[in-house]
Amino acid sequence: MDASEILRRYSAGERDFHQIYLNRADLHQANLCEVNLAQAQFHEVNLSGANLGGAKLKEGFLMGTNLSGANLISADLSDSCLSGANLSETNLRGANLRDANLNEANLSGANLRGANLKGASLSGAKLIETSLQGANLEGAILAHAVLTRVILDKANLTHAILSGASLEEATLIGANLSQTNLTGASLRRANLRQASLRSANLSGVNLRSADLREATLYRANLRWVNLHQANLSDAVLIDANLSLANLQDANLTGANLSGAIIPQGMTRP
Repeated sequence: MDASEILRRYSAGERDFHQIYLNRADLHQANLCEVNLAQAQFHEVNLSGANLGGAKLKEGFLMGTNLSGANLISADLSDSCLSGANLSETNLRGANLRDANLNEANLSGANLRGANLKGASLSGAKLIETSLQGANLEGAILAHAVLTRVILDKANLTHAILSGASLEEATLIGANLSQTNLTGASLRRANLRQASLRSANLSGVNLRSADLREATLYRANLRWVNLHQANLSDAVLIDANLSLANLQDANLTGANLSGAIIPQGMTRP
């Protein structure tokens, strides 16, 4: 089956194309709203600018597929392989990407508001200036991902793996990062106001000039963390481990450090 046949049959009212194989097909800006492409196999397919709103792409093999600028609102991409795919500027609002493989994918500028990314793998993915507001990233793997200036307000990142990730200037207001692994990540100038980092592992993290006002860091591991010029006013640091942390010029006004392990020579506020 080729692109022209799919478009002809779609225009005639057919919607079920599950398990099809497409090789180097050009479906640029095609209208395939609500199409069923579950378990489809795509090889070098161009779907840039295509309308795939509400499409079923569950368990699809879309490795390296060009979906830049496509409409995938509320699409089902669960368990799909999108490794190395181009999803830049793609609208994935409310999409289901649970357990999807997005390793090395380009999601820069994409809209993932309210998307379900629970258990998804995004190792090495690029999400520069991507909107993930309210997204579910519980248990997601984002090791060494580039999330510069990403919007993660109210996102669920519990148990996620963000080791070595770049979250510089990211916005995580009210985000849930409880028990998240952030070892070696960079959150320089990130906004974590009112975020929950309960029992999170932040060992070696760069939080220079970060906004952590009213954040909850109960029992968090902050060994070797760089908090130079960070704002921790009214933060909850009960039982947190701050040994060997850099707190030079940090604002700890009103912070609760009860039971916390603090650097040698530091005076509790």
